[in-house]
Amino acid sequence: MKRFSLLLLTMLAQVTLAASDPAAGRQRVEGFLQGLQSLQAQFKQTLTDRNGLTVEQASGTLAIRRPDRFRWDYRDPNEQVIVADGARIWLYDADLEQVTVRKLDDTLSATPAMLLSGQGNLQDNFNVTQTAQEAQVFWVRLEPKRDDTDFKWVRLGFEGNTLKFMQLADKLGQTTNLEFAQLERNPALDPSRFTFTVPPGADVIGDTSRN
Repeated sequence: MKRFSLLLLTMLAQVTLAASDPAAGRQRVEGFLQGLQSLQAQFKQTLTDRNGLTVEQASGTLAIRRPDRFRWDYRDPNEQVIVADGARIWLYDADLEQVTVRKLDDTLSATPAMLLSGQGNLQDNFNVTQTAQEAQVFWVRLEPKRDDTDFKWVRLGFEGNTLKFMQLADKLGQTTNLEFAQLERNPALDPSRFTFTVPPGADVIGDTSRN
């Protein structure tokens, strides 16, 4: 029992040491973003409520082309597409036959999606508040510097130099957990993947102009 207690105290000390080193977390995130031009991966997404109960599960593919272009294709259980084309973000819900459009402006600069696909400096939009080593995963917690975002914090989980997990906590107490697989760094991506065409018959909500 004494040996177990000493081992537990050592583990806790190691976690505390890791959590007190935001510089290491900032270095890990900036190292991942440095030289990143494009990215694609498969993902699994789980949404939990404030009590930790699973609310929704989904899966699909992700593609990013910096700067300011990304595409999330949700295929299971429902078809949804989110596309940023450099000027607008388009969200298409196939079941509702509805497209929602919003301008890609400064209010989105401090979002997790723009963290990966944007061109701004990490320190301009986020504070690194915590790091932790859990098994093979090095976690970095970031909090937005802006007050007008929809989420409270995001955690990035790295296995070595590879981004494996992303967790986002919103202001309603819900947490979105993303797990990436078959992640490719700087693949050649067709620019047309980041152009959205409104499907025939779909209702459009928002301003589609480029002005």
